[in-house]
Order: sequence, then C-alpha cells, then structure tokens
Amino acid sequence: MHSSTRPIVIALLALSALWAPLAAQQTPALQRSSGSPIPPAPPDPRIAAALKDISAAPIRATIAKLVGFNNRSTLSSMETDLPPGTGITAAADWIASEFERISAACGNCLEVKRDEFIQPGSDAANSRVRKDTKLVNVYAVLPGTDPAQSARRVLVTGHYDSRNSDNFNTRDPAPGANDDASGVAVSIECARVLSKLKFPATIVFVAVAGEEQGLYGSRHLAKLARSEAWQLEAVLNNDIVGGDTTPGEPGQDNSAVRVFSEGVPSPETPAGSPDAIARIHNLGSDSDSPSRELARAIEDVGQTYFRAPGIHTKHLTATLSTREPFHPVMIFRADRYLRGGDHTSFNLEGFPAVRLTEWRENFDHQHQNVRVEKNSQGKDIQYGDLLQYVDFDYVANVARLNAATLATLASAPGAPHNVHILTAALDNNTELTWEPPAGAPAGTTYEVVWRATELPDWTTFVSAGPATSIKLPVSKDNVIFGVRSVDPAGHRSLAVYPTPAPRK
Repeated sequence: MHSSTRPIVIALLALSALWAPLAAQQTPALQRSSGSPIPPAPPDPRIAAALKDISAAPIRATIAKLVGFNNRSTLSSMETDLPPGTGITAAADWIASEFERISAACGNCLEVKRDEFIQPGSDAANSRVRKDTKLVNVYAVLPGTDPAQSARRVLVTGHYDSRNSDNFNTRDPAPGANDDASGVAVSIECARVLSKLKFPATIVFVAVAGEEQGLYGSRHLAKLARSEAWQLEAVLNNDIVGGDTTPGEPGQDNSAVRVFSEGVPSPETPAGSPDAIARIHNLGSDSDSPSRELARAIEDVGQTYFRAPGIHTKHLTATLSTREPFHPVMIFRADRYLRGGDHTSFNLEGFPAVRLTEWRENFDHQHQNVRVEKNSQGKDIQYGDLLQYVDFDYVANVARLNAATLATLASAPGAPHNVHILTAALDNNTELTWEPPAGAPAGTTYEVVWRATELPDWTTFVSAGPATSIKLPVSKDNVIFGVRSVDPAGHRSLAVYPTPAPRK
C-alpha cells in the first residue's frame, strides 16, 4: 500500500470498526443463530511477560557472534586448516554452548542435542556438495510438563550456515547476518525466554546446517522426526528476518513479516497423491492445508499480542496513525519464486510448516562477496550480507511473534480429531462432528469457525462448549468451516478442516 493512501484506508477501517457493533445490535437473532465476529484471544499474562523480556540487545549479540565466524559454509566442516574460531564447526559448537548456557539458567530444563550425519558428495554438474561432508543440526528440547500432552511438539528453526558468491568458497567472508543469522537468533532468543516457563506440550528450538546446498540439514532432521514418530504440530522456519535497512531502498515495511504456507501438498507426499488431490479439488480445500491453518494461527496470535487493545478490526491502530503495529501477513504460496527454505523439508514429511521472511529482500546482501562496486549510475554499491543492514528491533518483533505462537500452541489443547461434515441430507444446514484431542485437559471446549469461500481468514465463530457435534443454520455450500480446541484460558489450537463423514 502506498503511504499516501494509508490515512484514508485507516480512517475507513475506523468507521467500519465503529459500525460493526451497531450492525450486531440490529441483528441479534442472526448473530445468535449464525455466529459472531471472532475477537482476539485473551492474552496470557505469562506469554505477554515473556515477550517483554525479548529485546534487540541479545539478538544483536547473537548475530554479531555468528558473523564473527567469518564463513559458515557447510562445506567448511571438512577444512582442517581454518583459523581458530572460524568456520561452521566452530559456529555449531557455539550454538550448542548457548543452548547449554540457557539450560543451566533454567535448572537444566533443556535437552541439548546434535543431529550429526555425512552428506554424500556427488560429481553431478549441478551438485553443491562434491565430497562427503559432515553436517550438524543443533537443537534444544523443552519437554512438556503434562504427561498426556508432552508428546505433542512445536518447533522453531533457522539455518546457521552461510555462503558468499561462490558456493565452494569456504574461506573468504560470508557474514550471513540476515541470511540466516537472523533466523538463528530468533530460535535462540525464543529458547532464552520460553525456557523460563512451563508448557503442557514440548517446544523444540533448532539451528540447521546445509540449507544453502539444498536443505540437507532440515531434510535429515525432518526425516529423523518422522522416523522417531514426533507428533510435530507446527514448524516455524525463520529465514531472512533481518528487516534489511539499506538507505534509500524503497518498499521495505518493517511493520510486516511475510508468512509463506503451502496450500496443495507436494505430490511427493501421501497428502499430495492423485486421490488426495482429487479430494482437495472436489471439496475446494486447496487453501486449508495444515500449513495454511498454521499461518492463520500465527495471524490469530498477532491479533492478540500486537494489535492495539480494544480494536478488533485488522490493520487498525488505536491512534489511527499511519504506522501500523508489527503484524504477520499471510502469503498464500509455499515460498518465493526461484527460492527454497527449510520448511519445505518438513512439509515433505507431512508436517505443518511455514516460512517467515522480511517484507522486501535486498539481493545485494544475499549470496554476495563482500565488496563495493559502482552501478550503472556511478554510485558505489556495498555488497555482502553485513551486520550493518540488520534492524535488530525488527528481528526482536519477529522473535516475539514466534515466541507467542510457540507458547500459545504449546499451551493449547491438541487439535480435534476426525473432524467431519455430514453431507447425507440435501438441506441448507451444516452438521459437524469431531473427537477430542488426545490428552485434552479438563474444561476443553470447541469453536466452530468459518469464512466466506472467497476470504483468506476466519471471520465468524460459534462456541460448541464441550460438545463434539453441532448443527448450524448455515449452508455448507456457501462457507468454509474449521473446528478448533480451546482451553479454559483461551489458548486456541490449529483449526481443522472437516471432511465428509464416511457413509454408513
């Protein structure tokens, strides 16, 4: 949106916000029978306090430390004569030590682990790993405290490897400040603040290697998660979340972070099989994959912890200023053009996963040798992914959004199981049934949410209380439904898209 149009749009939204309650008063019967507008979930005081504990200073220190390893190329793990304290192996050791330090501060509450393996080399022309290479993923597990729910996991990750213009250059500077020391800083900062709290479900804080060579680290970890039967309900991949601050570059919006999510699953997965794709086509559920529902949950969390209190209209501040509060923006694509990210590795194993990325990337500061060159206008251009172009306050906001999402989902009950829509009757009603999630705590209730078929996000809800079925006077043909679990404190699970109930 152009800056000159924002005051007008914001004013119109303000009028809309004032009109909405009046409209609700004029149609109370309709509101009762067909649902109500969805309010933000109530903030959890523990989560809100944790978000306040996040600051730019430790994030800056983490990114600066990672930059200080000079070149974090995954391929440098096989070098034997690098200067001390440089290269990816030194970086991996430091990340592990940071997780250990955080764990010591919380009474050894974290289980710090290494996922180490050898990536085979290849002589293929397009190979970016030419010889057998050691890779190490470093991660820390904060076990859930509820035996009935601790098997459930949510995960945050960033990749700690870097590169310059030459994939095989392991010695010249490859600072990787934004790509992706910023994402690793988010993971470490989330571990720092959330390790001070207890959650029913388990949280995993990760830094992976091998992203620049082909997502090798995350692929290995995602396969490990599948082989060990992790109940992985959400993966937040932070890659290039530094909020590039290059002077004079137009279009950057450091109040927004993009959230990419796949719609139709990859054909490489069972969920993307021809039969599954046919069902998606028939149901019109191409925008309701588990990853897309995760993106909506992040948007929901943003409404609770980043929007002005008392104002429920999206993208509106209490003061009607032209500066929006920090917020996620759902991008209904699996990733950017010509690029890839570690969330894809988890998607391929059938896990809900999304990618968070700054609003506008600067490609002069990605995969570039550090140098100054004149452009066609004779202006000096600084190339290289340098610390000076990172907005540490922006990264802190991204960390807050991640921490709030992880904490909310780890506090909420699991998503309902076997969510079905009854389609046997030819009528204009909607009947839904579902089963409680495993280990649902006492007091769990359920919300049915829906939206018009052309809208991106849920707009309307009704509480079903503790019941596991509901009949609504809303045509199942006209809207898209979801069902989610809610605990007594108001933490919401991911919504689940209903499929037609099996015919008896």
